[in-house]
Amino acid sequence: MSHKSDEIDESSAPLIEHLAELRTRLIWSCLAFVGAAILCYFIWQPVFSVLTQPICGALAKRGQACGLVMLKVQEGFFLAMQIALFGGFILAFPVIAYQLWRFIAPGLYRSEKQAFLPFLVASPVMFALGAAFAYSLILPWAFDFFLGFQTGPLHLPDDPKAPVAADPKMAGIVFQGSISEYLSLTTKFILAFGLSFQLPVALTLMGKAGLVSAKGLASMRRYAVIAILVLAAMVTPPDVVSQLVLFTVIYGLYEIAIQLVRRIEVRREAELRAQGLWVENDD
Repeated sequence: MSHKSDEIDESSAPLIEHLAELRTRLIWSCLAFVGAAILCYFIWQPVFSVLTQPICGALAKRGQACGLVMLKVQEGFFLAMQIALFGGFILAFPVIAYQLWRFIAPGLYRSEKQAFLPFLVASPVMFALGAAFAYSLILPWAFDFFLGFQTGPLHLPDDPKAPVAADPKMAGIVFQGSISEYLSLTTKFILAFGLSFQLPVALTLMGKAGLVSAKGLASMRRYAVIAILVLAAMVTPPDVVSQLVLFTVIYGLYEIAIQLVRRIEVRREAELRAQGLWVENDD
């Protein structure tokens, strides 16, 4: 009885060690997130000022002052909290990813580590590229399109050259944006493009695992075109130019993913041929 009890204790020890390791990694991740969120809370005004540059630029083109309004008395506080949480996660993501890697790395073979690590590095880089693309190019176009629905007067009242509304008897439509609505729209754009830029990383990782092939991805081009067009229509304003830009970028990433998967397949075939394990498939 005692011997059997000892076997159970010995067999459960690894599980307890893994749970303790997981707890440690989660604690470090939570501490990094909380610390980064607190930091972002104290600098939320400069962060929000950076996030408002696209709308301010679009307003400046029309000679309008850049200003957003608080529709509710507590809206400013919730804005600061949203920026703190959003910015905290972004700043803490490298630490969170590192803790995740330290947890799963001991269970991987050396070859698996070498295969997985590049994707762990490429993922945040591609997300940053997508977010920068949305911030610097797509958002200014989107806001310029939306502001085109104003009917004036558009300029400051003390401007002697300020135009009046097209029809003085009709009410003018002038932008007076809510700070929370603007932040929500901006972060949605940034997240949508950041996630879209994960496409080559995800497909290449699936190709590395043998879940997809270059030939299969190439045969799915027509369906990929439709899916990307739908995505472009959903995450961009009804502006043909911005939709075409997003379609071109994501489809280009899809083609890059096909080439990366093809390179992986060629390398895998060369390794198997060198080992004498390659088997020709009869199509």
